[in-house]
Amino acid sequence: MKRTVWDHKWIRDGIRFLGTAAILAASFFAGRQAAVLVSGGDMGIAGEQENRDPYEKMQKFCVVVDAGHGGKDPGKVGINGALEEEINLDIAIRLSALLRQADVKTVMTREDENGLYDESASNKKVQDMKRRIALMEETDPDLVVSIHQNSYEQENVRGAQTFFYTGSVQGQRLAETIQTRLVTGLDPANHRTAKANNSYYLLKKTSKPIAIVECGFLSNPEEAELLADPLYQERVAWQIHMGILQYLHCNGSG
Repeated sequence: MKRTVWDHKWIRDGIRFLGTAAILAASFFAGRQAAVLVSGGDMGIAGEQENRDPYEKMQKFCVVVDAGHGGKDPGKVGINGALEEEINLDIAIRLSALLRQADVKTVMTREDENGLYDESASNKKVQDMKRRIALMEETDPDLVVSIHQNSYEQENVRGAQTFFYTGSVQGQRLAETIQTRLVTGLDPANHRTAKANNSYYLLKKTSKPIAIVECGFLSNPEEAELLADPLYQERVAWQIHMGILQYLHCNGSG
């Protein structure tokens, strides 16, 4: 079932309204299994115990959360028909909410299914990317995290992976910290490591520490189902947010 802007709005507003102990009945709109969000104090996701106290009270920091693609650019299409743009947005909304609960200011590049372009634009993709970069620069954040999903011709390939701009020391630290969290918290069998890249537009054009997070492969049947599951999306968001908090705690200048 293709979701609408109201599905994302309901998830976002539900998180904001219910706060640190929210039950998101995502199936009410999306026709999917209900998601449970438990993100306050010492309780992690789905009953996982984890102490977030060392990273609380971080209101001096600002993070831009970028949900990749959107609008006429759906991104990858999963083997199960899931759209990358929708999964990106769902995870980004959850990530932003978790960071705000830790008193980190967040700015999202998009909060609905629309891209950042004018319908009259001759090259919507270029305008979209330039506007994302402009927002990142104008906001002057401590870091940027861009949420994406991967795909490959071989269906057995799977695993989350982060990317940073070649030569960026802080970008590498951020990406490595998030990658470690994703591996240890979601899939210890994942042997991927944070990878340098000098060709991705966002990495090249952003002056702030930035990590692109490819949360998994939509071309892998098992991982595609996980990535479309609200419960798993919340687990992914939790690990990314913990990686961000750890990075800010150790490297943030505030």
